[in-house]
Amino acid sequence: MPQAPRTGCAPHCIAVRALKSDSTIAAVFIAASLAGVAPANAGESAAVPETVLITARPPDPVGNAAFSTTLIDAPQLRVAPELDQALRQVPGLSLFRRNSSLSANPSVQGVSLRSIAPSGAGRAIVTLDGVPQNDPFGGWVIWSSLPAENIQSAEIVRGAGAGPYGAGALTGVIALSEREGAGFIGDAFGGETGQARIAGAGGVQVGKVSFGASGMYHTSEGWVPVQAPQRGNADTPVTLKARSLSGHVATEVLEGTLLAARFGWYDEKRNSGIGTTYSHAKGTTGSITIAHPEESGDLGWRAQAWYRDTDLANTSAAVGAGRATTTPSNNQYATPAIGWGGNAALRGTFAFADWEVGADGRFADGESRELFTFQTGSFRSSRFAGGRSFVGGIYGEAATRLEDGWLLTAGIRVDEWENTNGHIIERSLATNAVTLDSHPASRSGAIPTARAGVRKELGDGLYLRSSAYEGFRAPSLNELYRPFRLGNNFTQSNAALEPERLYGVELGAGDDEGALTWNLTGFWNRLSGAISNVTVGTGPGTFPGVGFLPAGGLYIQRQNVGSIRAYGLEGDAQWELDPDFALRGAFTLTDAKVNGGTRAAQLTGKRPSQTPRWTVTGGVVASPFNDLTLEAYLRYESLRFSDDLNTLRLPDATTIDAKATWHIWPTTDLYLAVDNLFNAKVATSRGGDQVVTYDAPRMLRIGVTVALAP
Repeated sequence: MPQAPRTGCAPHCIAVRALKSDSTIAAVFIAASLAGVAPANAGESAAVPETVLITARPPDPVGNAAFSTTLIDAPQLRVAPELDQALRQVPGLSLFRRNSSLSANPSVQGVSLRSIAPSGAGRAIVTLDGVPQNDPFGGWVIWSSLPAENIQSAEIVRGAGAGPYGAGALTGVIALSEREGAGFIGDAFGGETGQARIAGAGGVQVGKVSFGASGMYHTSEGWVPVQAPQRGNADTPVTLKARSLSGHVATEVLEGTLLAARFGWYDEKRNSGIGTTYSHAKGTTGSITIAHPEESGDLGWRAQAWYRDTDLANTSAAVGAGRATTTPSNNQYATPAIGWGGNAALRGTFAFADWEVGADGRFADGESRELFTFQTGSFRSSRFAGGRSFVGGIYGEAATRLEDGWLLTAGIRVDEWENTNGHIIERSLATNAVTLDSHPASRSGAIPTARAGVRKELGDGLYLRSSAYEGFRAPSLNELYRPFRLGNNFTQSNAALEPERLYGVELGAGDDEGALTWNLTGFWNRLSGAISNVTVGTGPGTFPGVGFLPAGGLYIQRQNVGSIRAYGLEGDAQWELDPDFALRGAFTLTDAKVNGGTRAAQLTGKRPSQTPRWTVTGGVVASPFNDLTLEAYLRYESLRFSDDLNTLRLPDATTIDAKATWHIWPTTDLYLAVDNLFNAKVATSRGGDQVVTYDAPRMLRIGVTVALAP
């Protein structure tokens, strides 16, 4: 099934002419409805020619309409300075903690969906035109490398992903599409807490060759995340200085065949909020794609190769009594890692079904290099810990449309995973003697997964749908091999971790036509062998391989707990009363409980850490005058716990962001924005010593946006 038409055609796409069958027109209509684009020939004869766009992004899976899918367009993605913050318009989509990438350490910027069980490594895949954006060592996402100005849309697919999404899409996939079209869009603002940001993206067309580029610089002097009276001299502001650049080029190499290449670079520095601790993430990315669309009677195909070369430096410190002093506890001075892989797909149409078959693979090789055991003014030990991993598989999916508005789809994958070259080597810096030389055994396995769905069109935009699925995520190199200390807490790695698997079913209904559109879905998920940080001891005390932990410190180990059962209800609605006024709202209600089994019986009946039961979002956009637009966005989260034992409570939180935009010229907007308008206290973590850290206070921003047509 060819992908749905999209507006604009450069710099990343090429237009060709093709004839389509009646079944393909129906497929285009469904996909376009999901994208909010009305197909130009929805009621016309199949003999009418239509423009097909060849793009560097993969087309939607053949049966996508049967699954829980949300599309966020470019204007919605620019409601917040950080892309991850804008994506949180989708309830249940969050980083490990409540704070956004404006203040979160890179190692906890993994993203998850449906509030089943957030994880620092993330339980969802993030792709950019098909290229994975998750870090090859830790699975987290460096969101500052993805400025919203360069993103055209984000498609969120909830539920375990078989088919083209591959292994790792445990709770879903966030499929980003890079900006298309000639012209330019830029944004710059300054504001409270020393914030300043400038970003832009644009493209040009020269004959058959298109070029595009983006750039971003963002700095923030931050805020102190611990508030009085708990705050001490050890507490300092969380700060940010981030830069990114990207460029892409595309051309038609044969009739109707696109060749595209992309390169990206990012560099991000942060102070972590405790003494002089900091993090520094940097890396480069690259990809090359060749694609030919499916045309009437001809197969479509696509092949892509990519790489990610990353590094992370990260320091931590132990906090003294009364938070008066800090003592260095770890200096992770380098984490060189490289990920590479590729994917290929072939798709076509039988008389009765659209189909796609393909294969993909992802390799990762990385190592953490760090200093630890700080005594009498210096570090006494070093550690090199890392390994290699591979996950890859083959898949097939098909979808058929029957009479009376029925869509049936099914897909199957078979993946192989492998962990090799694992090592943890520790040395005495004084003597260079090896004090630990551990080489965990290599591990591998094969896992089949599948998904299936059905959708029934009831008329006038109403539909019913249902789906069932299973998926898996292999542990990251960070989870397998790297122990680390953060403040007074020590987390032990576990090379014996198994892949975690998710099984789920869901039933949904909705209406995607008219001024009021909505959908409602009930779901049941079971996450088996969930990789969790399990508290196995508390300070004060001395622990093997760790040393002394003071009072309030936690000894934690990564383990596969028995299972996490989660069921719930999610829904969203958008009401466009007229062109100048629109409302939208969404919610997720998730009841998640852990069954710790024999390995972690103490967790049975507990809620997974950092998992709220309720998440509600809402927004209103109004234009009372032609030159003025007013916007407001709300997010509410219920109580969550900072620890797996549910002893460290984080109260519920509600934030409201507001923005007023003056359209001073046809190409230029001036805006005033206030994030966290009512200065709500949003607790992000609570330690064993009961010290609470908080997300950003109220912050005012004044900025300008410029959009230039080609």
